[in-house]
Amino acid sequence: MNSNKLQGKTAFVTGGSRGIGTSIVRRLVQEGAAVAFTYANSVEKANELVKEIQAAGGRALALQAKGEDIASVKSAVGETINEFGHLNILVNNAGILDVKPYDQFTMEDFDRTVTVNIKAVFAAIQAAGPQMRHGDRIINIGSVNADVTGFPGMSLYSMSKAAVAAMTRGLARDLAPQGVTVNNIQPGPVDTDMNPAEGEMAAILKNVIALGRYGTVNDIASLVAFLSSPEAGYITGASLDINGGFMI
Repeated sequence: MNSNKLQGKTAFVTGGSRGIGTSIVRRLVQEGAAVAFTYANSVEKANELVKEIQAAGGRALALQAKGEDIASVKSAVGETINEFGHLNILVNNAGILDVKPYDQFTMEDFDRTVTVNIKAVFAAIQAAGPQMRHGDRIINIGSVNADVTGFPGMSLYSMSKAAVAAMTRGLARDLAPQGVTVNNIQPGPVDTDMNPAEGEMAAILKNVIALGRYGTVNDIASLVAFLSSPEAGYITGASLDINGGFMI
């Protein structure tokens, strides 16, 4: 798995202490990058991941930052640059999913979804973008729900992920003169502790997935690794579905 395609590169991953984020961190390290990642509350998991990477000879840095606290997100980007000297790959993975009937959402729910899923993504890019150079990468983790919403209660989440897709297109234009690509990955159902591949909801979802199964965290990490690599240099402004044929 270790190709060293990212040797000498530094990556910053938001929400890297669990689920998809942890898999992304591990994969980027395997590809040769030094990786800083944020965690919100899972300090033990974050420290364990750092120790695991360091024990294998890699470089990792865990930084506490919450999407609701925009200043902490920007500060974490700055700490990464100070620690490693540069930043080549930014992966905006952290996000929240709040599901309930539309008339039960409060304006506080609305504001929190916008802050964590949209504003924090933009803030991280604002902090990292000015010092990024030709060949560097920005990768946002969106959702298939930006385009298809198969179940009720997803209005705020779908809105936020559609905004990420649109923002990706605009920022791809803005950063193109620097030679920086900006892309958006849109996963379908993925097997994590928050959305396990077994259970009542999974049984329903598998019926609308062409491949009949959930994705894995490694599926998503592999696409992140590809978009981070030199081979993806002509892809920008794209929203790439990785969903097993969800609702096609």
